[in-house]
Amino acid sequence: MLRSILSLKGYTLAATDDTIGHCRDFLFDDRDWVVRYMVADTGGWLSGRKVLISPLALLDPDWATQHFPVAMTSRQIEESPSLDEHAPVSRQYEIDYHRFFSLPFYWVGSELWGSYPDPNGVIRPVPAQGQEPGPEGEEVKEGHLRSCKEVAGYHIEASDGGTEPIDDLIVDDSRWAIRFLVANTRRWLPGGQVLVPTHGIESVDWTDQVVKSTLTVEEIKNSPPYDPKLPVNVEFEQRLYDYYGRPRS
Repeated sequence: MLRSILSLKGYTLAATDDTIGHCRDFLFDDRDWVVRYMVADTGGWLSGRKVLISPLALLDPDWATQHFPVAMTSRQIEESPSLDEHAPVSRQYEIDYHRFFSLPFYWVGSELWGSYPDPNGVIRPVPAQGQEPGPEGEEVKEGHLRSCKEVAGYHIEASDGGTEPIDDLIVDDSRWAIRFLVANTRRWLPGGQVLVPTHGIESVDWTDQVVKSTLTVEEIKNSPPYDPKLPVNVEFEQRLYDYYGRPRS
């Protein structure tokens, strides 16, 4: 199902032995628009550290109670590789992090999650040598991780020049792929919001805080209206893909 990424902020995070805090943000890879980590607010328990939770370790949430179980112990999280609160997440840090938790490397393999199409909410052991290559002997390429909370505040720019604010991001809660950006079309369509597919994103200007789309103002403005109070169910998602001329993935 598709969900607002900002609506997940504040969800309670529970390790296998204790509550560890709340969801504060998500980091996504700006090349394939997939969430790679949840950023946890530990409430001072690990003050000064940025605590990351991979979707590979997120179990099935209780959406009604806003509760996210995590397949890690509080001690594991406490002893995990340290990352300063304001430091960027380097690829070397990711390698150390995934090895510490025995998680597969999502950037190694042909699928969205390395050798897997989705996280499935299960910690899997790193495949044995010969089954999946590791980063040894390869150049460590930096990732492209960005804050979802930050991007929900940028502007989307149509191919013919119009711009409107981005209010939110819509994520597939099974694959953690970001499917749509929520554009506030108040200047083009007073009082309205529409969903702009990420497959129509040409580039992101991180300096000017602009997401450049291949779609025109008219294409965006005339797409099916989005009501944030209603779920983005299969029927509405299919309407969107039909409108944008792309099969539902």
